[in-house]
Amino acid sequence: MTPSRCGPLEAGRRSPVHPGAWWLWALSLGTAATRTTNPLLLALLISASAYVVATHRSPTPTARSYTAFVRLALAVLLVRLLFATALGSPIPGTHTLLTLPEVPLPHWAQGIRLGGEVTAEALLFAAYDGLKLAALLICVGAANALAAPSRLLKSLPGALYETGVAVVVALTFAPHLVADVQRLRAARRLRGRPDRGLRGLLQVGLPVLEGALERSVALAAAMEARGYGRTAEVPARVRRTTTALTLGGLLGVCAGTYGLLTAEGGTYGLPVLLAGVAAALAGLRLGGRRSLRTRYRPDPWDARAWLVTGSGAAVAALLTLASARDPEALHPGVVPLVAPTLPLWPAAAVLLALLPALAVPKAPTDPKEPS
Repeated sequence: MTPSRCGPLEAGRRSPVHPGAWWLWALSLGTAATRTTNPLLLALLISASAYVVATHRSPTPTARSYTAFVRLALAVLLVRLLFATALGSPIPGTHTLLTLPEVPLPHWAQGIRLGGEVTAEALLFAAYDGLKLAALLICVGAANALAAPSRLLKSLPGALYETGVAVVVALTFAPHLVADVQRLRAARRLRGRPDRGLRGLLQVGLPVLEGALERSVALAAAMEARGYGRTAEVPARVRRTTTALTLGGLLGVCAGTYGLLTAEGGTYGLPVLLAGVAAALAGLRLGGRRSLRTRYRPDPWDARAWLVTGSGAAVAALLTLASARDPEALHPGVVPLVAPTLPLWPAAAVLLALLPALAVPKAPTDPKEPS
């Protein structure tokens, strides 16, 4: 039998989607979550991102950290409700749920209240606000689950390579720590030893810290063996040009953004912003000459990456447009106390986030890729 050969099109279909596309998709959904406080739209947004994560995440420690992000989002929501209960709310309400003992405060602390009446309107307003932040955290967790931050390191410009390594190491520390804690707790339960309480925490914490130290030493040895930090010699003229373009580009981005946000700078804001972005990109391009590195099996940016990025950007753009045209539907009021309604075409826009799960096939796990 002759071995079958797959063409370049089939090989491209079997390759994983570019990690930058998944991060842009998730950040776009997070941007869309900041444009509304409608709990129905936020729940639909969370459900869409969770479905894509369930169908396309890879079995890596970073992907398993999605549950931790969900728990963090629930904790943020509960803390927001607790603060609204204990510290009060400026939202007036007539439906009193309970009355707490009120602590008298001095005159210089006017506007702050400890205790007192807790109304349903205040709790509902706090729940809407906390759910928006929870949805944003879940979208960030979806980005971690769909594309490991370490994969983004291969796609960064050479000028940002050292910064990217530091960010990737910082982002991957927490998922590995969670995986180590789960593994050690499971091992202690199998041995019949307690894994809860202060004693169990101490006996689990020391091996976790020891494993983190060993991982740091191994990472440092691997970076040294691969020549990390080695730079190429470039002329002084190129270095000065790189510095001028990068700093000038960043200043242009700041000035252009300020012009877009103010009424007086509406004429010069967009041109200055575009010029600053172009100068900053040119500076990063020149700065990459100092980095001596090669890319092993780079992730291609193909039609699937454009589809994933475009679906997320469409959700963010449509919800931004809806918040400007129909703010009452995307920001339901709590006074009077009425149930929120689901606006139809913003809900249909959120459903575009499901497009990657339906149109992008999941790439098979590479046995050579470490999990």
